[in-house]
Amino acid sequence: MEEIKNTKKVLVIHGPNLNLLGTREPEVYGKATLDEINSTLEELGNRLGLTVETFQSNHEGAIVDKIQQAVSEQKGLIINPAAYTHTSIAIRDALVILDMPIIEIHISNIDKREPFRHQSLIGDVVTAQIKGFGVQGYFMALQALAKMIN
Repeated sequence: MEEIKNTKKVLVIHGPNLNLLGTREPEVYGKATLDEINSTLEELGNRLGLTVETFQSNHEGAIVDKIQQAVSEQKGLIINPAAYTHTSIAIRDALVILDMPIIEIHISNIDKREPFRHQSLIGDVVTAQIKGFGVQGYFMALQALAKMIN
């Protein structure tokens, strides 16, 4: 398949345990697998004139490294930091260096879950948040990001 010239690159970062989507607590996170979500994101990105790169890690430092690489390689970022939402100052500090739209995504509505999940340490440094729409939130975020970039 020929690559579209002048497409804008965006990065989608999936945090810890999201590699288990489809099998981990399907009543909370649904039955779609991470591979299915990524495939749909790439297809939707192509339709929107975006090149979508996806990345998943269970390791905080790997996520920080990927965010730092995005400075020169990407035009926008979608991040589901998962459990790191509530604990990672390192991820927050890395996001602050980005000069691009950033959308925080959560499959579940973290405000309707356990009290320790109610606080997002990155909420004040991202452009927007989407939570509680299931995996559809990823696709909503990509469509919004495409409009922000263009």
